[in-house]
Amino acid sequence: MSNNLKTFRPLALVIASQATTLLIASCSLIPSYERPAAPVANEWPASSNAAGSTTPAANLTWQDYFADPTLRQLIGTALANNRDLRVATLAIEQARAQLGIRRADQFPTVNLGATGTRTTNGSGGLNSAYSAGIGVTAYELDFFGRVASLKEQALAQYLASAEAAQTTQISLIATVAQSWLALLADEELLSVSHQTLDSRAESLKLTELKLKHGAASELDLRLAQTLLEATRVALAQQLRQRALDENALVLLLGKPLGETAQAQLVQPSLNQPAFADLPVGLPSDLLNRRPDIRQAEQNLIASNANIGAARAAFFPRISLTASLGSASSDLSGLFKNGSWGWIPTPQLVLPIFDGGRNQANLDASKIGRDMAIAQYEKSIQNAFREVADALATRHTLGQQLQATQALLAAESERTRLTKLRFDNGAASQLDWLDAQRSLFAAQQSAVQIRLAVSQSQIALFKVLGGGMETKSPLQTTK
Repeated sequence: MSNNLKTFRPLALVIASQATTLLIASCSLIPSYERPAAPVANEWPASSNAAGSTTPAANLTWQDYFADPTLRQLIGTALANNRDLRVATLAIEQARAQLGIRRADQFPTVNLGATGTRTTNGSGGLNSAYSAGIGVTAYELDFFGRVASLKEQALAQYLASAEAAQTTQISLIATVAQSWLALLADEELLSVSHQTLDSRAESLKLTELKLKHGAASELDLRLAQTLLEATRVALAQQLRQRALDENALVLLLGKPLGETAQAQLVQPSLNQPAFADLPVGLPSDLLNRRPDIRQAEQNLIASNANIGAARAAFFPRISLTASLGSASSDLSGLFKNGSWGWIPTPQLVLPIFDGGRNQANLDASKIGRDMAIAQYEKSIQNAFREVADALATRHTLGQQLQATQALLAAESERTRLTKLRFDNGAASQLDWLDAQRSLFAAQQSAVQIRLAVSQSQIALFKVLGGGMETKSPLQTTK
């Protein structure tokens, strides 16, 4: 038993040296990371109608923000079936696998091997040789943190891919909601157009009858035909747009519309309050709320870690190849005392001349970090602008909606009064047709503005970070 312990003593030394290496590897050449200052103002611009807002941004989930059960069902279907989101999720798994590779580089690779050969000697007999053992191949002793830096880089890239997937998810939720509202608006426009088409067809028949009895002119007839054909043109355009919008929504969902959605399209309405209140908060909140900003920061951290790996390339690289095993000319004596052997093969590589390769690699790494800083700052500026635009759009669209509704009420009353005057001979055919044309335009505009108001609410939800939790959903330990 004591001889066996002496035999395995070299293996214990290897394990001890590896433990020491892991402690020494805490020496890192990665520059200290400091988050760059946000290159935006501390408050929203006055045009956004949110200047001075101190109410914290709400941490709503999309289920809390969207009240319509049909819309919730559609969003859930898209999250389960959309292929773009599936690709983004698989990219996370791919980055996780790359991180696993980098983590594995910090530990030795131990293999078990066995060989046996037989050769013919000069006298016609056979010579046998057998060997078996375990070995460590080219394990790098990470004294200067090169492998650890690469692992940190892979970790940051993994977290960045997770943030990218969350950005894709938020975009998908917003796009599904906007597409569904667009489809509802298409149905409303079609309903208005069908009603107008029926009314103008009746008006044309009446004008033809009057022309036949001399109570109307040829000009009156042509004006009535013009309005009828213009309505048919608008109806054809709306039918085409409705088909395109449904096709776009089906692509997002990854499957056809369900029975619930089809039933709601029979009696569409954009007047239902479908959104929860969403406080805006301060511009600084975007740094933690927007996954695209967090993704840019993780890319910056990865670039910073890459500098550590580039710096470590200037220092000696020490690797260890070792094997512990037994050799014997007889298979039965392969593991007997005295057949064991220990072969360590350390290797030291010290850079002396490489034509400036290492320096160029370090310079490229530093430039890459500077580019990542610029991209991080640009993502903050872009987010600031998107929120400011969404706030300004919401405010001005609210005013436009009020004016449009007042215009529609006025045109409806004008049309009613003109019809009364026309029936009693106090207004001309031209006045009556002009009133109809204006009413149809006001009805279409009202539907489109209501749609724009609803979509602006969705856009604000999206640019504020989708109402998700401020922290990243991934809790990964190094």
